[in-house]
Amino acid sequence: MNASLRTLQSRGAGEGPLARNIRQLGPWFHNLHLRDGVQTAPDHPLGDFPACKWQRMAGCLPEDLGGWQVLDIGCNAGFYSFELARRGARVTAMDHDDHYLRQAFWAARELDLTSRIEFRHGDIFELAGSEERYDLVLFLGVFYHLRYPLLGLDLAAAASRKLLLVQSLATAAPANEIDTADPGFAGRDALRQDGWPKMAYIEHELAGDPSNWWVPNPPAMEAMLRSAGLRIAARPDEDSWLCERGASADAADCRLQTTLRRLGVPPSQDQ
Repeated sequence: MNASLRTLQSRGAGEGPLARNIRQLGPWFHNLHLRDGVQTAPDHPLGDFPACKWQRMAGCLPEDLGGWQVLDIGCNAGFYSFELARRGARVTAMDHDDHYLRQAFWAARELDLTSRIEFRHGDIFELAGSEERYDLVLFLGVFYHLRYPLLGLDLAAAASRKLLLVQSLATAAPANEIDTADPGFAGRDALRQDGWPKMAYIEHELAGDPSNWWVPNPPAMEAMLRSAGLRIAARPDEDSWLCERGASADAADCRLQTTLRRLGVPPSQDQ
């Protein structure tokens, strides 16, 4: 692997006061386009990221999000929050990393979007017990960083009134779909087939990042989304899914609440 891909981040480039601020706030994972053509990560190893991902996702979401409440879980430097705020949404942008929140808050001022975005320090598990619900929840680039991924997915699904947009690092899709009905105890070797839903566990690190815990294959991601009570409405690209609440969503919510009670999570005080 190219050494430049180990962190997938940039320290910024260019001259002038704006570029100096960018370097002081670096390194950057989001390449944001600011005034006068200045970018936060013009040399990003993935190119113009995450704009290249957004180009494939944008058409799956309403152009007019006026009146929508949006939650961006793991907002990083805020690229997606900014795009949705521009469409009229009120956005709650959450991240557990103060480094990224500083970047996002600074960039929101530069882009004149602070009035539409509330920044919050926290992670997916702080949604446990909360009754806050959002019209759209973004769960992008978070799943595979979770030690307890299904609990995180259930929490994200429960927080959504309408739509959940999910992106996860994934292995390549299998060549063929297979029957995943119960193979029985004696037929469990079927679980070794390429198309069976499965996740690779990362014991040490991946791409130099010890917070990468899991890499699912696409059938596993889709099976987990369905088990969280979601219906897959669109597939923007190979590792992204736009979902809406399905017929089993209420049952999935009840299962989650039962789990949280058993873990001793107190009832929500949200109003």
